[in-house]
Amino acid sequence: MRYFYFDTEEGQHKSFELPGAKPHYNPDRPGQVEHIALDLQLDIAQQSFKGTCTITLKPIHSGIKYLTLDAVNLNIEAVTIGEVAQPFDYNGEQLEIELLQPSGEEAFKIAIAYSVEQPQRGLYFIAPDQHYPHKPIQVWTQGEDEDSRFWFPCFDYPGQLATSEIRVQVPKSFKAISNGELIATEEADPYIIYHWYQKQVHPTYLMTLAVGNFAELTDEWDGIPVTYYVEKGREEDGQRSMGKTPRMMAFLSEKYGYRYAYPKYAQVCVDDFIFGGMENTSTTLLTDRCLLDERAALDNDRTESLVVHELAHQWFGDLVVIKHWSHAWIKEGAASYSEVQWTEQEYGQDDGAYYLLNEARSYFSEDRSRYRRPIVTNIYREAIELYDRHLYEKGACVYHMIRGILGDELFDKAIHTFIQSNAHKTVETVDLLRAIEQSTGRNLAFLFDQYVFRGGHPDFKVSYSWDNEANLAKITVKQTQAKSDSTGSDSQLFDLTIPVAFGYVSEAKQVSQQTLMLRLNQPEQSFYFPLAEKPKFFSFDVGNYFLKTVKLEYPVAELKAQLKYDPDPISRIEAAIALEKKGGLEAVKALGKALIQDPFWGVRVEVAKQLAKVKLDQAVAALIAGLQDSNPRVRRAVVEGLSKFKTPESYEAVYGVAEAGDASYYTEAAAIRALGGMVTGRLKGKQGEVLDFYRRILNERAGWNEVLRSGAIGGLSLMKTVPEAANLIAEYTPLGIPQALRLAAIRALGAVSTGQTPDQVEVILEQLEALSHETFFLTQVAVSGALGQMQTPDAIAILQALADHTPDGRVRRMAEEAVARVQKKLGSDKALKELRDELEKIKQENQELKSRLAKLEAKS
Repeated sequence: MRYFYFDTEEGQHKSFELPGAKPHYNPDRPGQVEHIALDLQLDIAQQSFKGTCTITLKPIHSGIKYLTLDAVNLNIEAVTIGEVAQPFDYNGEQLEIELLQPSGEEAFKIAIAYSVEQPQRGLYFIAPDQHYPHKPIQVWTQGEDEDSRFWFPCFDYPGQLATSEIRVQVPKSFKAISNGELIATEEADPYIIYHWYQKQVHPTYLMTLAVGNFAELTDEWDGIPVTYYVEKGREEDGQRSMGKTPRMMAFLSEKYGYRYAYPKYAQVCVDDFIFGGMENTSTTLLTDRCLLDERAALDNDRTESLVVHELAHQWFGDLVVIKHWSHAWIKEGAASYSEVQWTEQEYGQDDGAYYLLNEARSYFSEDRSRYRRPIVTNIYREAIELYDRHLYEKGACVYHMIRGILGDELFDKAIHTFIQSNAHKTVETVDLLRAIEQSTGRNLAFLFDQYVFRGGHPDFKVSYSWDNEANLAKITVKQTQAKSDSTGSDSQLFDLTIPVAFGYVSEAKQVSQQTLMLRLNQPEQSFYFPLAEKPKFFSFDVGNYFLKTVKLEYPVAELKAQLKYDPDPISRIEAAIALEKKGGLEAVKALGKALIQDPFWGVRVEVAKQLAKVKLDQAVAALIAGLQDSNPRVRRAVVEGLSKFKTPESYEAVYGVAEAGDASYYTEAAAIRALGGMVTGRLKGKQGEVLDFYRRILNERAGWNEVLRSGAIGGLSLMKTVPEAANLIAEYTPLGIPQALRLAAIRALGAVSTGQTPDQVEVILEQLEALSHETFFLTQVAVSGALGQMQTPDAIAILQALADHTPDGRVRRMAEEAVARVQKKLGSDKALKELRDELEKIKQENQELKSRLAKLEAKS
């Protein structure tokens, strides 16, 4: 699965565990489920269905008298074994079945007749209504984590693996797609019955059904049918978005050392899907928002990553199944790491390294601002809470560290062993450790203990200096996260052996490196290296395999050399970040040169970000030169960088991009959005011009997935003291507005509220309270995000009501975390806000003075 989201302090990090969290374990197993058969009749017009679920169970021992199944909000009509009705008790959440004849040791079948009207989870009916008359008619399911129980009775946890089949009756004009092979179709006017059979075992959360009037695109890989289902009229978008799937299947089959295991691979793009994608066995469901038009294909990385992520799950998650949700990082980390591996394969090592850097940054953001937790934990309220950046992005980084320690050859061997040893079985984290040791002889328990079974990561501060007289390099490394506890030991200290290198540049500009290994296991360590000649630069963590933050404290000359010559793009990025901290005209010149000359677009993106932080007006000219970059992601970073300078030159440059547009939707949207944050201070007179421009954008530039109009909404949200901005945003929150634009407007209401008058804030609160009663998952997420940005105690009551009434654990957690954010903001005192405003004013004046001084120095 892929997402497109009280407070106990632990040091500076919040606790993951909210009130009500408790240890979770798999239930006792009365027997092994061997097969699940669903026979369903859908009434699409009434948004209801009825059918029979038949479970074949082989008891673990004889004498079983009672069975407890998960079944939520189902109408249970009868339970039979053979022809004999069995007594049952049902409380709306669990179905207790009393066996009239206690079980023997032979397998037996339990048939449960049931029906469901207008299900709220598990199975979703999508249909046009008065607000969205053009919405397609579709039915689709979503089982992860524990939502299969909302559409059929089952033992709903991943530790039970069974074969399955679904026989479903739908109107003739519809297609029904499910797991496994289509073994039969029957016509029963005016209906058609599809019969799908999954012969490989899998857990209940991976059972799926998708129904709609889809266009079907056919492809194949190595004799296996590969099919894409999209809404009619979007066939070209479907091919454009998913067309690399066969090559991805070949790549992952080789990378994982196990040929794709299922008889087909289908991808079904559905409307209103609540996640990015879901890897049901042999039949992935994807949001239709991933479908790219011709222009959007320029920014295809999100869709391509989503497609390979869900495909990787066919091995990690579907073929090898987690035994308990607490070990979900094994599959989600591996699927996220497949995005890195595919990027490296398709676009080169630099792109792969940069992709991983952004995975790490995503995790760092959650660790810093939300909470810190062990990747593996069974303490939570609902398992879905585990599906966060620790599970996905940090999990990916752990796989990369394993690869860094073992090397590519042994890493692949370990993954092959893990997959081959555990195919069609359930696993825990220890099974991955065992596979690594079995195949390579390496015991990586030390790595798992530090990064998987406890929270956090090392924060390194690295100092480098050169003694000319002694020809001696000195390296000092501090672990700044390490803090002594009450016993005097450093509980957060990491023990790692990290490669470092001294870099040399020949007269012919050839770069060579001398690599050494440093064991880092103390809060502060210094190392001395006698060298034949002075290095040109110094690299810390060669290859950047270890998950860490790092601050470089090197002389400017070494940083400039590292930025120019280090062969590793991530090391060049670290040098650029350190150079910005040095500041001054020399840093601007070095960064400006790198923005034009660095061969890798990712470095140019990061250089643009650093130039934006150097508060000298000369940085504006350096950034403007970057607007001509051939890569849209660099142009986007340049536009965002220019928006940090509220000068007439930077404004005109950004406005020019927004007005003229860009080949890239995202770059154009970034320019549109940026204008709203620029029209303060000396550019306040431009507010009217920008408001008029935004009205024009909202009327004229719909575009793919509403990216451009959402950019205008985002820009309006930055105009916090302008009442017209809040009013214009509110126009795009009613039902009937395209969903992507509407969700952006709902989120923007919270952002714009922080500078509005009390009367305007009251109006915004009323709007958000009304929206909070809608049941659609993504609307509730947007409302939680909006209210969490507000600075009024009245937002808390709405959030608490949402948390109390939502049936969704993810929304409940988001709302509760938003309450904490609002409470924290209310703790800030007005005088502090005034002090911050005054400080911002002083910073602006200081920037102007420094810029003038830099000009004088340059002339002299």
